[in-house]
This record gives sequence, structure tokens and C-alpha cells, in this order.
Amino acid sequence: MPESKDTLVEAPIRFTANAIKKLNEIRSESDAEIAPYLRIGVKGGGCSGLSYLLAFDQREEKDNEYEVEGIPVIMNKAHIMYVLGMEVDYEYGLNSRGFTFNNPNATDTCGCGESFSA
Repeated sequence: MPESKDTLVEAPIRFTANAIKKLNEIRSESDAEIAPYLRIGVKGGGCSGLSYLLAFDQREEKDNEYEVEGIPVIMNKAHIMYVLGMEVDYEYGLNSRGFTFNNPNATDTCGCGESFSA
């Protein structure tokens, strides 16, 4: 597959084994047809100013494309500076279950860990 000018070899974020496992479960167990790409990014909102975005979506013109453990990942080019070096995990615990974001660029985070400021 030839690389386009918008395709980078190494993703600016990392996924833990638990996150990859859960994403593959979602893709394989979904009854509805889901979009082909996993979108990672940020959006305005949340108690600290920015919230994380993690959803299956279609590729758009301003997206960079990556592949992480066989999962096609897209990210708006403008979001890279907010998530560079971030690690996405999935917790299976009794008290906490869901995706978590360890972002070295966050200067402040809220209690739920789903929003931040940079």
C-alpha cells in the first residue's frame, strides 16, 4: 500500500495491550457497521477546557493516518500538539472500567480524567 503524504509511520500516541484488546473487541462484537478508522483527538469542553475524543469515524481531509497494532487510526493534524506522547489504556477494574488517558502535555486535569488543559 503506497503511503500518501498524510500518512506517518509512527503514531504520536501509544495504546496499551488492554486498550488494543478492548478496541478489537468493540470492532468484532459490534452488531452495527462501524466506521473503518479509530479517531483520536480533542474537543472543547469538559471541566478543564478540553476533552479527549476516541471514536470510530470516517477519514477527513485534515487527518493524518496511522496504523497501531493493525487498527487504522486517524487524527486531525491540529490535535497532535495536545496528545503527543499520550498513552491510552483500558481499565477492567471493579471500581473503574473504561478508557483512560495518560497525557504528558496536560497541565491540569479534572477528577474524572476525561478533560484537561494544556
